[in-house]
Amino acid sequence: MDAIQKRKKDRLKYLLLGFIFFALIIITLVFAVGMGAMQIGFSESLRILYGKLTGGALEGIQDNAIAVVWEIRLPRVLCGLFVGMGLAVAGAIFQSLLGNPLADPYTLGVSTGAAFGASLAILLNILFALVLSTTLFAFSFAFLTLMLVLFITKRGGGLSTHSLIISGIIVGSILSAGISFIKMAAGENVSTIVFWIMGSLVSRQWSDVFLVMPIVIIGCIIAYAFADDLNIMTLGDNGAQALGVNTKHTRLLYLILGSCLTAACVSVSGVIGFVGLVVPHLLRMRYTADNRVLIPLSALLGGLLLMLADNATRLLSGGEIPVGVLTTLLGGPFFLFVFSKKPRRQFYDE
Repeated sequence: MDAIQKRKKDRLKYLLLGFIFFALIIITLVFAVGMGAMQIGFSESLRILYGKLTGGALEGIQDNAIAVVWEIRLPRVLCGLFVGMGLAVAGAIFQSLLGNPLADPYTLGVSTGAAFGASLAILLNILFALVLSTTLFAFSFAFLTLMLVLFITKRGGGLSTHSLIISGIIVGSILSAGISFIKMAAGENVSTIVFWIMGSLVSRQWSDVFLVMPIVIIGCIIAYAFADDLNIMTLGDNGAQALGVNTKHTRLLYLILGSCLTAACVSVSGVIGFVGLVVPHLLRMRYTADNRVLIPLSALLGGLLLMLADNATRLLSGGEIPVGVLTTLLGGPFFLFVFSKKPRRQFYDE
């Protein structure tokens, strides 16, 4: 009876925490679209958003204020939200799937593939005056990288954790060398490539939102739907098979799912570090390792943190600091501090 009451109490606690994160996301979004060189009040920003979403009249509000909120700031804020959600959920997936607390969305080299594709597109645009889509190239090469890693792993004897990590490191190293060559070939225009690789949400448009939003939402739903199988996978292949889980299919599903989430996010924002590592790790240490709870909470907290970080880079500096630089500068020391203060215990304890 005590166990049932504790389970109910924990469920209410997690629901309350999720509601708090969601409420903070809404408040942050409304504040963020009103802050900048043109200051727009909270109530006016809320009116613009509500009017645009419902098709209502926006009498008494200047057209330039509507354009700034709806066409310039909102797409950027939404990209930050969905990129943060996708990276955090991908991090939770890979940490559980690989049984490694230091795993993150970039472990299998997918982000390096996306960076290579984006760098190639930028170089071709510079050299031949083309208008190739950086986002499309980044997503395509990220997916090709995943296929290559899976092919190498299978040729090496199966989808084991160690084989996946080693294959990801090998492919990532080769692509990193390719990126270095592209930087050299870009010459004086290398700053464009470097800025993209650092991770930034500058000048995001609705097309970027419509690319990342459906992939992240569908990916989060699928990850949550099969969270029980992912929980069982943390027991190891023998334990999972004894409980009736097809480890081969489940591992492949989550590898493709986590990599697609990462590819979509990186193709829109560049490489943004530590969100996918820190967010699920902190939630796992502070609350629970149950992926039925961890995945939705990671999505909400990851989206909230990246929105706040991007807004800080936009407001606190005269020039645009890439948000990936800020998340690494703050996330690294914070992660070390929290990790050093946490008593040693089994990583996957409930």
